[in-house]
Amino acid sequence: MTIQAIVTDIEGTTTSIAFVTEVLFPYARARIQTFIAAHQTEPQVAAEIEAARQEAGEPEASVERVGEILLQWIDQDAKVTPLKTLQGMIWRAGYQDGSLQGHLYPEVAPVLRQWHQQGIQLNIYSSGSEAAQKLLFGHSEAGDLTPLFTHFFDTRIGGKREPESYRRIQQTIALAAPQILFLSDVVAELDAAAAAGLRTLALDRQCIGEGFGSHPHAVRFDQIDLSALC
Repeated sequence: MTIQAIVTDIEGTTTSIAFVTEVLFPYARARIQTFIAAHQTEPQVAAEIEAARQEAGEPEASVERVGEILLQWIDQDAKVTPLKTLQGMIWRAGYQDGSLQGHLYPEVAPVLRQWHQQGIQLNIYSSGSEAAQKLLFGHSEAGDLTPLFTHFFDTRIGGKREPESYRRIQQTIALAAPQILFLSDVVAELDAAAAAGLRTLALDRQCIGEGFGSHPHAVRFDQIDLSALC
């Protein structure tokens, strides 16, 4: 079967890990406590504060305590939905005022545009929230790329190392699993996608050349030959 849809990871795949760890995370970390304190009465923020309380098992936690919990999760690189949502809110302000711009590897945008023109459906699956994904690609160094994508999947559909998450993605895309290609730099994610029947390809941005198991790999997007994966 030919590839009809692509689902791509972000961090380490389309975007430098350093951008996330050295730019985005510190930006949110420096602002998250004051942000929730200043916006705690707003419905969207209040809902995420409550979700953080429930996730932490501290239903009576003060807003100050929730701020401490959020900092701990950031330091642990926890894949927790309320944290990711709040980070996305903070990043939105940064992207909108121009203090943040989404990093992409140089060849990514041209290849994404080429695939889109070929009629291949493009989708994102990241542990970052849907809002954060749209901000990065909407305010990228290559311009607004959000019109290229059909779906933005995040942890609400499930963990990235769980085969069931990829089955749900396949059902949403409504194509046969072998018609969908998943791109990531994390072998455990690729293994989960393969277990769900998706085709997989590892992005070897560090030019390691090994350690990807049975998954084919490429260093750059413009080295990916979709016809060779059929």
